Amino acid sequence: MTDTDGKNDKPEAPAQQAEPVVSKPYIMPDDPEEGSVEALTKEVAEAKDRMLRTLAEMENLRKRTAREVSDARTYGISGFARDVLDIADNLQRALDAVPAEARAAADPGLKSLIEGVELTERSLHNALEKNGVKKFDPAGEKFDPNIHQAMYEVPDPSVPAGTVAHVVQAGYMIGERVLRPALVGVAKGGAKAAPAASE
Repeated sequence: MTDTDGKNDKPEAPAQQAEPVVSKPYIMPDDPEEGSVEALTKEVAEAKDRMLRTLAEMENLRKRTAREVSDARTYGISGFARDVLDIADNLQRALDAVPAEARAAADPGLKSLIEGVELTERSLHNALEKNGVKKFDPAGEKFDPNIHQAMYEVPDPSVPAGTVAHVVQAGYMIGERVLRPALVGVAKGGAKAAPAASE
């Protein structure tokens, strides 16, 4: 129902009162909350541990890579050197096939051929040594299965048992590794070899 002056008869609703503003204390991001100091300390310790482990892994990787590069330089020619050893063996066999008496009585042409083969063999061994490949002849040494390959036993009481009595084929080392073991005949029946003095 309306009044004649057009006013509404309904009573006006009371204005809602605003809730009182309660100010909460503002916590700065740098301010630690309770219990977070331990969590942050633990997090820092874990991050430091991960960093130290990563640094150690990187140092190990650097050392391993340097060692692999060094080994590749030293031992990279192993396959080629093994193939060349057959040539060196054949040159030695050619020289051994000519007896000393025949060399002395040979005509100048044959002497020149023998000298040429000797020169070629020396040149080949020099080239191998220049690249880290060294020949070894273990005659008279104690048998070592790491660098010698026993082909047979020789009954020889004049030398201690386990001594290399004959060398069938010389061995070769490349750096500190065996490129080819020496093929040897080992003495048996003599006195026992004295054990190596341990430090």
